[in-house]
Amino acid sequence: MVYFPKIIQGGMGVGVSNWRLAQAVSKVGQLGVVSGTAIDSLFVRRLADGDEGGDMKRGLDAFPFQTMAKRIWNEYFIPGGKADNEPYPTTPMHQMRHSRKMVELCIVSNFVEVFLAREGHDNPVGINFLEKVQLPHLPSIYGAMLAGVGYVLMGAGIPLHIPGVLDALAAQRPAEYKLAVTGATPEMDTMMRFDPAEYAEGALPQLRRPRFLAIVSSNTLATTMLRRANGRVDGLVIETPIAGGHNAPPRGKLLLTDTGEPIYGDRDVVDIAALRELGVPFWMAGGYGTPAKVAEAIAAGAAGVQVGTAFALARESGLKKDVRQSVLSDVRNGGGKVYTDPLASPTGFPFKVVQLKGTNSEPEVYAARKRVCDLGYLREPYALENGNVGYRCSAEPEQNYLNKGGKIEETVGRKCLCNGLLANIGNAQVRKDMSVEPILLTAGDELKTVGQFLSLGRSSYGVTDVVKILLSKVEGVEEEESILSTAALKELFAPRQYKTS
Repeated sequence: MVYFPKIIQGGMGVGVSNWRLAQAVSKVGQLGVVSGTAIDSLFVRRLADGDEGGDMKRGLDAFPFQTMAKRIWNEYFIPGGKADNEPYPTTPMHQMRHSRKMVELCIVSNFVEVFLAREGHDNPVGINFLEKVQLPHLPSIYGAMLAGVGYVLMGAGIPLHIPGVLDALAAQRPAEYKLAVTGATPEMDTMMRFDPAEYAEGALPQLRRPRFLAIVSSNTLATTMLRRANGRVDGLVIETPIAGGHNAPPRGKLLLTDTGEPIYGDRDVVDIAALRELGVPFWMAGGYGTPAKVAEAIAAGAAGVQVGTAFALARESGLKKDVRQSVLSDVRNGGGKVYTDPLASPTGFPFKVVQLKGTNSEPEVYAARKRVCDLGYLREPYALENGNVGYRCSAEPEQNYLNKGGKIEETVGRKCLCNGLLANIGNAQVRKDMSVEPILLTAGDELKTVGQFLSLGRSSYGVTDVVKILLSKVEGVEEEESILSTAALKELFAPRQYKTS
């Protein structure tokens, strides 16, 4: 029998679910997950900050292609770190036809994050990607696999072709992924391609295929993934509309509350009994961050739950300490408001924003920020008249967007998530006018429940507090968790091994 974790830690934001958080969760027998979103930009900023503690260097030293690793270190490492009033180095934005420099940076940065998360224990670690951030997919996944990632999780889209990518890369074969291009004609080549052999230094290492968990929001999408995916889907994470970050839009006609939030109805309710019939393990997410809900999900047939917000505010997460403490203080004082913003994300998906003083959740802070798009992870690829692919973002300067064929109404209320999410973890960009990117924090509607992890008089909590409390109503959990240390079960739990041909 294969052991499945009862708790999956959500892969949140840019660097909120960092290697320290994932390591701590996996060490206690649950599934720690690093966020792969914009990890290349975060890696560059860590090096520019001087790599305090030497963690990035330790990861680079373990990377199997040392010429590549040294090239990146020499280009981006700043001894002692950059000055606080100096901007971070910039890298080219991703495109369908990547430069070798960008591919190498993706491979290395994903490797380092997973490698560090796996240090000090033998339990699996996962990585989370957003399907809509397609351009870095292939080299990012390969880098994570080089580090021995145990699970790949993906949502914010329908990742039908990721299982085939995992199969190909595990066998060290070239992989490809079709880029969604607005206005593309049938004769356009929109396929992204990646060949591991072009980047290896010497023999290609043997790799294990990670388990793949698709993050979906409905029974229909769950069935679609299992029927139409181009490879094995090992499980499903079912996210309800109250989960943090991006939410699936309501099914049917979009209706809004008096305050402008999307209204979800009966069509958005998941049928758990039907999920059991699909024959794969599944985890419930969004609204399952209490002991009673964890027990309820498992009793209903789920393998467990995915929890984000509780871990995002734990000491081990990547959130800036002052941001974390401000949110926890608000919660203790009866606050902790989360607004489901239908406009904030350039993707068009609703996006949950924590209402926090001094952040981009406030209209005056949003209005004062000068629009800039210099990271571009959420840009929309679109077809140019000459048959090439262009890129636009509804959160970029309005005139730039209009010049690329966008509509002015699509720019209203859009926020730069890329820069805002990096600011959340202390890596905000400094502009020429000395302005600093404002924070844009996301969390699930369950934010108010995190007070359960704060015992009397405490102002913070850790991963062990979260896991212990969440599993407190699950019968027999202590006996089951003790099994995880046996070598036989670890072998069953390990992803399948592929040999190079």
